[in-house]
Amino acid sequence: MLGALVLSASLFACTVPPSDPGSPPTTVSPLPDPPSEFSVLTYNVAGLPQEVSKENPKKHLPLISPLLNAYDVVLTQEDFDWWQSAAAALDFTNYHTRLRAEATHPYRTDRHPGPAAVGINPAARPLLVGDGIGVLSRFPLTAETHHAWSKCYGDAFTGAGDCLAMKGFRVVTMTLGDGREVDVYSLHAEAGSSDRDQALQVLDFEELSRFIRSRGADRAIILGGDTNLHVDDGYPELNTGLVDSVIWEEFLASTGLTEVCAELACDRPGSIDKFAYRSNGTVNLFATGIEFPAERFTASTGESLSDHTPVVATFRWEIPAG
Repeated sequence: MLGALVLSASLFACTVPPSDPGSPPTTVSPLPDPPSEFSVLTYNVAGLPQEVSKENPKKHLPLISPLLNAYDVVLTQEDFDWWQSAAAALDFTNYHTRLRAEATHPYRTDRHPGPAAVGINPAARPLLVGDGIGVLSRFPLTAETHHAWSKCYGDAFTGAGDCLAMKGFRVVTMTLGDGREVDVYSLHAEAGSSDRDQALQVLDFEELSRFIRSRGADRAIILGGDTNLHVDDGYPELNTGLVDSVIWEEFLASTGLTEVCAELACDRPGSIDKFAYRSNGTVNLFATGIEFPAERFTASTGESLSDHTPVVATFRWEIPAG
């Protein structure tokens, strides 16, 4: 969806927007009576500039904002909070604030720190915007980490325009109760259907797997986001489908994660927006539900609020016996 995003032909002066209110505090206290079950929403909110978007983000993002309060944890994609300075004149720069304006979650990821912080040279690629990834939570969040994919393909005229953004993933540590921690990942993978896109999707998930494994096998994890993997057999593009299934299956096997949709036999196994999770020795996680509340995220005119269907997973947690 980034292919049409052309804000200027020469955008190399970077700007870092001010920090978000409600960023994760440096010290946290567990909730007094943390619930044993909680909901997690992942939603690609289609927050590209109105001038180039096929959707209507200027109208829809403020409508999405209060709907987020129905969920304990929210993972967003295409919610851009960093941009090149030439975009400053666009109303687009207000979208992120409007999306969060009516959300009541006290813990939030901060704005993207910019390309240097994630090892990107903006002069070496047609970079226009940040990673578009965020997390909102009713549980305390700490240890926010940003990671951009090491490679990308596509500008405004080629591929799916992935090099225009710093796509990758963010991970935060969420404290449930009694000090029990879960690493929460929000991701946005390479899009497109060309051979180059397909090869980069393989690399993205290998990269994510290495990162997860580098943190040790003893971390409980909830991972969600826009995988851009079409694992359904009926997907029309010949170079995806089965190949995407292999990418996803190998990623799950290498990390010990369990896909929520597959475990619960959900009715939309081909959704590119996915959830996966794992427990550890200090907290047991159980996926108890998954839904795709498209009707809830629909304008009064009947329009969907994004070109993606929201996905909600419900988890129960408990302290292991002994």
